[in-house]
Amino acid sequence: MAPAPWDGLPPRDTLFVLVTGGNSGIGFGIGERLIDEYLTTRSLSSHLVVIPTTRGAKKSQETIDGLRRHTKQFAVTSEALRKRAGPSYDPKQTTRRVHILSVQLDLCSLPSIRRAASQLVSGTLSSPSGDDDFVSLTDVQIPRLDSVIFNAGIGGWYGLDWPKVFHNIFTKGLISATTWPTFKGALGGRLIDPITGTKGQDTPQIGEVFCANVFGHYVFAQRLVPLMTRPADSSLPPGRIIWESSVEPDWECFSPDDFEAVKTTGAYESTKRLTDVLALTATLPASRPYAERYLDVSTHSQTPSSTAATPPKIYLVHPGVVQTTLFPLNAFMFFWYNVVLYLVRWMGSPWHPITAYNGACAPVWLALQEQGWLDGARAERVKWGTSTDFWGQCRVKKTEVDGWGWEGKVEEMVALKQEHKLKGRKPGAVDVTAERLVEFKALGAECWRRIEELREVWEQRVDAVESGRS
Repeated sequence: MAPAPWDGLPPRDTLFVLVTGGNSGIGFGIGERLIDEYLTTRSLSSHLVVIPTTRGAKKSQETIDGLRRHTKQFAVTSEALRKRAGPSYDPKQTTRRVHILSVQLDLCSLPSIRRAASQLVSGTLSSPSGDDDFVSLTDVQIPRLDSVIFNAGIGGWYGLDWPKVFHNIFTKGLISATTWPTFKGALGGRLIDPITGTKGQDTPQIGEVFCANVFGHYVFAQRLVPLMTRPADSSLPPGRIIWESSVEPDWECFSPDDFEAVKTTGAYESTKRLTDVLALTATLPASRPYAERYLDVSTHSQTPSSTAATPPKIYLVHPGVVQTTLFPLNAFMFFWYNVVLYLVRWMGSPWHPITAYNGACAPVWLALQEQGWLDGARAERVKWGTSTDFWGQCRVKKTEVDGWGWEGKVEEMVALKQEHKLKGRKPGAVDVTAERLVEFKALGAECWRRIEELREVWEQRVDAVESGRS
């Protein structure tokens, strides 16, 4: 095993962040923004390790090359870095503190998830390069993960439902229509075998959008627990599992009777609603037995440890409305939809950062925020969203969740108005009540039970297949 450039550094001077779906869209924007904000806020001797996942080796190399180009440009042009370093500033000293590694991961393939997790937990990663601006890494081991940002996913859409486009605009107005749209055309019934990757076969199947957006990430995180758990006496904060949701989901788009989002034509919205429910209720008493079993590091060892440990913490973010290729539009429609999004932002919407780099504001903020602040703010009970002003200046904003409110408590609306939280609130949103909170918490416990049972069933199926091959 080769020595790594961060070996011997104090843990506080290193940061290890994994981003799923890091080769394009918001995932790539997260990588770019993370590099910029880390370099301008941490010590001039600190090292950042970014691990974007992709579905193939070629995409991994392209992602590494792209993020390196961005790092070079930022190192050369950043006035903040020059001011901090002084007249002797050398951009190469900055680029050599940023390390981009990559892992191949297909979230609709449980064997792929196992391979990727095993490589991270007990294997090595490499990133060789002939570029002297960066350190060539060969067979280095990752000592821990500080944050994993679950960004990857699929929409399951085929395009626009034009009658609904006009209906949305004329009945809800342009801002609401482009923030909480119901005009995305989608078909239900998408299934996949997450072991073989086949569709429509006589084998056990799972909802494809559900697997890509929720279940694959859920299984992956459980296998990364050893890298995110800290000894009780550690000075390091626990690892952070940062789920990326959407500004769109509401109560109606998810049904426990269609847990895998197979029957609905709103599979994407259903899975994002499920993400909200799981993340926000993870620490509640009714959900805790399932969440604690899920995050228990001793399940990864045949010899249970008697030493107390601090498990990772779960947080929830959304990027606002971002124009990416996730929604299939031809070049003509892509251009004009982008124009409409800017128009809506200029009309006063706080939820239209539009670009992937801007949308990355909330996930990156949560990955870099001090743990003491997060604990004091009870950040695990909030959905943190990327918001923006007229000029595109981004900030992080608490986001209302249907049935939960802003912080999982019955809010005082007068206080909310004073704090300006109601700007950007969905028209027709219903104030949270004690009764609705009880319903939300019960739904959370049920969802945690269901997904843990589902994970155990599929883990056993993969074990049986792999043992049959050996």
